[in-house]
Amino acid sequence: MIRRFGDAPQSGRSYITRPGAYAVLWDGKRVLLTHQAMPVPELQLPGGGIDPGESGIQALHREVREETGWSISLMVKLGTYRRFTFMPEYDLWAEKICHIFLARPVLRHGPPTERGHRSVHMSPRQAVAALDNSGDQHFARMLFAGL
Repeated sequence: MIRRFGDAPQSGRSYITRPGAYAVLWDGKRVLLTHQAMPVPELQLPGGGIDPGESGIQALHREVREETGWSISLMVKLGTYRRFTFMPEYDLWAEKICHIFLARPVLRHGPPTERGHRSVHMSPRQAVAALDNSGDQHFARMLFAGL
C-alpha cells in the first residue's frame, strides 16, 4: 500500500490516476525548488506528470528542466506517496502517484521554460518549511533530518 498525504478521497467522486516524478534537488548546500504562480502560488518539488510512452526518469528530466531551467544528475529514489487533489489546470480530480527522487542540479541552461514558474534556492530547513505539500515536506524532512 502506498502512503497517502493530504485529504482523503471524497466519497462518490471519480479520480483519474496521474503518475508523476518529482525530485529533491540538493547540491550539498542548497535545495532547488520551483515556484508555480498559477493557479495558486506555491513552492513545490520540481517535477510533474509522466506522459504516455515516457518513463518516470525521462519525465523527471524533462519536467525539472521546464520548471527550473536546470539539468540534473539522478541519485536515488526516496519513495512514493499518493494524494487526492483537484488539478484546476486540467479541470480534473486526480489521485496523484508521486515518485520522489534525490537528484543533483548540474547545469543551468537558462530560466524555466514553463510559464509561471521560477527556480528558488533555499537552505534545507527553509525548503522543508516552505513546501506547500505535506508529501513533499515529508520526503525533504526525512532526507535532511540529520543536518
